[in-house]
Amino acid sequence: MPSSKLSRHSYHHGDLANALTGAALELARAGGPEAVVLREAARQIGVSATAAYRHFSSREDLIHAVKDCALTELAERMQQELEHTSTADDTVEALAAKLRALGHGYISFALEKPGLFRTAFHHSEPMTGRHGLDPLETAPFQMLMRILDRLVELGAIDPQRRPFLGMFAWATAHGIADLLLDGPLRNFPPDVQQAAVQNALDATVAGVLAR
Repeated sequence: MPSSKLSRHSYHHGDLANALTGAALELARAGGPEAVVLREAARQIGVSATAAYRHFSSREDLIHAVKDCALTELAERMQQELEHTSTADDTVEALAAKLRALGHGYISFALEKPGLFRTAFHHSEPMTGRHGLDPLETAPFQMLMRILDRLVELGAIDPQRRPFLGMFAWATAHGIADLLLDGPLRNFPPDVQQAAVQNALDATVAGVLAR
């Protein structure tokens, strides 16, 4: 949590919603979704709770804004991992490496920023005036979908197998991340944890490309 309140003048006039979201994002980074409280976000930037409620009608609305930001950071971390792959070729082998990179970026983000990861996938009620965020429409999932679609185009994936492969790959990466953060794998030695990640990624790529 930030050590001191931000100044009342630390945001531009009319930009209070973004300032509150930024403060709440830092709360989530430090303490996960439970730490995201509208009154505390208001206190962090030095405004009244009444002013905050003019922009977010409930804590759930603020949580959704933070989730959007956390998912953006997750996509950026996955993109960084893609950029570290050794090839930019559009071949099955290159796409398999990119698929592995996406999974590695996903799991690495969870371990590096657990508060944001937990917040990104925190169950919450739909935001006031809109339906809940469709996870299949988020940037991280769409990155995965594009690679799978290209593998179909190259003939590496049977189109009949395509519909649920995205969920399969996502579930594997998310499951390993969750086990490492909050499950029994958190108590294992680092070398065992690393082996679990690598084997999960191997199994995911093999399962996606299985004939």
